[in-house]
Amino acid sequence: MRFLPPHTHRDAGILIRTRGIRGFVDGLVSVALAAYLTLLGYSPLRIGVVVTGMLLGSAAATLVIGTKGHHWSRRTLLFCGSMLMISTGLGFGATTLFPVLLFIGFVGTMNPTAGDVSVFLPLEQSMLSATTPAVSRTALYARYAFIGGICGAFGSLAVRVPEAVAHHTSITERTALRACFFVYAFAGVTLLLSYRGLSTTVQPDSEPPGPLGPSRRTVYRLAALFSLDAFGGGFVVQSLLALWLFHRFHLSVSAAGTLLFVTGTLSAASGFVASWMAARIGLVNTMVFTHLPANVFLVLTPFMPNLPSALTLLVLRSLLSSMDVPARTSYVMAVVSPAERAAAASVTNVPRSLAAALPPTLAGWMLSHSNFGWPLVIAGLCKATYDLLLLRMFRHVRPPEEAHRGR
Repeated sequence: MRFLPPHTHRDAGILIRTRGIRGFVDGLVSVALAAYLTLLGYSPLRIGVVVTGMLLGSAAATLVIGTKGHHWSRRTLLFCGSMLMISTGLGFGATTLFPVLLFIGFVGTMNPTAGDVSVFLPLEQSMLSATTPAVSRTALYARYAFIGGICGAFGSLAVRVPEAVAHHTSITERTALRACFFVYAFAGVTLLLSYRGLSTTVQPDSEPPGPLGPSRRTVYRLAALFSLDAFGGGFVVQSLLALWLFHRFHLSVSAAGTLLFVTGTLSAASGFVASWMAARIGLVNTMVFTHLPANVFLVLTPFMPNLPSALTLLVLRSLLSSMDVPARTSYVMAVVSPAERAAAASVTNVPRSLAAALPPTLAGWMLSHSNFGWPLVIAGLCKATYDLLLLRMFRHVRPPEEAHRGR
């Protein structure tokens, strides 16, 4: 595949393809979820509780992978995750009862965010590291993030389909949106078949995955910082950002889907710029100096007097907000040993999911009492604080490929 960096194993192509499939259905259900639950009559607070349950469940599953996952092959764990994904989609499509939806959200794999917080993420991230040389690692993660982001953007846009079906047929909008969850289940089947094509290259016998060792302190410090970033991000997960747009500007489902398609596309494409920047100024500087201005735009958005100005800031934010994603992943994989990568990916992602779990409920409560957009302000301030702390604590901790640069 010419899309892949030189000397990259074909398994990387499979993992990038599965990331795209998951990205598409995540983008679809993250928008459909807020609209669907609203049509069921649930309040913003209850919607926030469901989102919190999803994030807590993802954190619990990722914790199990990080602490016990080294006893099983990664392919086996991915097969199990695919089966759970199928069950999640079928479960959401089969019931409208709040307690049941909350339970399925907790034990399942559904992702209410624009990013990836699922159990698949740490497994795929650690596998990708084994498929390419160190000099190509950030470029490969940029491609991985790009495919996930661009497919997620198209997934957000695809939410226009159920609305169009409802407008042009006798099918209700609620029924049309419900079909999105069956699409999610079908994607799980596709993943299951795709993972069967992975070779043993992603888990070489000479270097089996293990628990954290020498890199434990570094990983824990990074996990704490990433948790602060995720705590802020939990206030503006895609489902709740769409909900704020519905309430503040009375945006339709189709219009919200189109906006999230635009912002998702820009965020995805920015990953390639991040790879270019990281090669010149380093991974930590790339993370901080792109992420910080994006958070300033986020804080300012609720203060905009009209929809066009608010949308302008959201678009500007999308140009910068995801550049840190491939750089962050590459950095974590670089500062630990190969055997620690799966555990490091899990340990840095579990606290992120836990930290992001409570804010959706708080954001739902805020949106129930005010349309101003306090969740966006809080999110931007927390994430900006993370940027400054990351720069202070890790600007001198460089991965091997940056060791030749002067200090």
